[in-house]
Amino acid sequence: MPTSLPRRAGGAVTTALLAATMVTALSHTATAADGTLGSAAAAKGRYFGTAVAANHLGESAYAGTLDREFNAVTPENEMKWDATEPTRNTFTFTAADQIAGHAQSQGMKLRGHTLVWHSQLPSWVSGLGASDLRTAMNNHITQVMQHYKGKIYAWDVVNEAFQDGSSGARRSSPFQDKLGNGFIEEAFRTARTADPDAKLCYNDYNTDGVNAKSNAVYTMVKDFKSRGVPIDCVGFQSHFNNDSPVPADYQANLQRFADLGVDVQITELDIEGSGTTQADNYTNVVKACLAVTRCTGITVWGITDKYSWRAGGTPLLFDSNYNKKPAYTAVLTTLGGSSGGGTPTPGGATCTATYSKQEEWSDRFNGQVTITAGSSPISGWSTTVTVTSPQKISTTWNGTPTWDGSGNVMTMRPNGNGSLAAGTSTSFGFTVMKNGSSTAPVIGACTVS
Repeated sequence: MPTSLPRRAGGAVTTALLAATMVTALSHTATAADGTLGSAAAAKGRYFGTAVAANHLGESAYAGTLDREFNAVTPENEMKWDATEPTRNTFTFTAADQIAGHAQSQGMKLRGHTLVWHSQLPSWVSGLGASDLRTAMNNHITQVMQHYKGKIYAWDVVNEAFQDGSSGARRSSPFQDKLGNGFIEEAFRTARTADPDAKLCYNDYNTDGVNAKSNAVYTMVKDFKSRGVPIDCVGFQSHFNNDSPVPADYQANLQRFADLGVDVQITELDIEGSGTTQADNYTNVVKACLAVTRCTGITVWGITDKYSWRAGGTPLLFDSNYNKKPAYTAVLTTLGGSSGGGTPTPGGATCTATYSKQEEWSDRFNGQVTITAGSSPISGWSTTVTVTSPQKISTTWNGTPTWDGSGNVMTMRPNGNGSLAAGTSTSFGFTVMKNGSSTAPVIGACTVS
């Protein structure tokens, strides 16, 4: 695995404000639109995420695809040591905060990547003696984790600490060479203290099948679990190509780790290739995750081929123009989703959408939209709600929302309340944060689907 590249590897709403029927979740409800990767994975009890670079978030197609398709985010480089602590005890979080803020605004899970890694270290780290290095490592873990405390779903605490090949040995690094094998355990214990609620993961590559390297990681995790060392998950990077294909024992390998009592996560998936072959390989990975109960989610290492660290191998689900590739359709289908958007109901079935303001407070108000079927029954509906900037919808209930790139236009679809007999109604609701404006939202036409 090349290390010369900037590598992938590795205010609360009070209860009194909420109607009794409200489902408390951000507008994305940790899912994307019907028929997207995030929503299909969520229906299976999993997330489907992607690695994100802060400097691409200003590109509308990039951000739009991210917000539509994914429900989890991992920063590519912005949380690594050289980005967050370039000078000892001087921390910089601007770029990482940009990604974290974007993920939070969209209701996405956020994975932290990575705290302790031999690569992308500022030069001052390597020059420390053992005692100083231990202090610096624990301080770095503590400061970064506490900065994001309560926002990070899972952290890659230690990354790529084992050698490739048949030895199963630890990789040479400033931490291994000066602190010895115990540095990994110490890092995990420090991480648990820094944020007791975040899941703590070990992450590595070329551990996707049963081999010497994965056996060494397995032995470490088994030992940690037996002695009460805090470890909650193991990440499998899953970078594949013709020379390193998806191993036949991929699922079995995930399962044996899960059997130790840890979650398993596919953390950096990309598969070089094209067409049916690439689609089949992606299918095999997704099937394996779905077959392992403790496989909690999949993250692809990037959105579009044009920004991939392996761009020449076109390894991702969207091409350089953000077109969906056959691999995308294969993944969505395997997750149980459908890329079709539905068709009008035969017989000219119709519906209407009617807005009414509900409770109002100084900083927000609740709105309700009533959907009523026309003279024929319907099996699905959708409508739009547009708020006036700087207003934002903070919470929704009784529907499945998706958003345009601006975050001001919400498309609402059913959440178990799509089928209506002729003349009957259902409703959904939402909370609008005023941010200085009490303008009523604009409700679009109701569309039968």
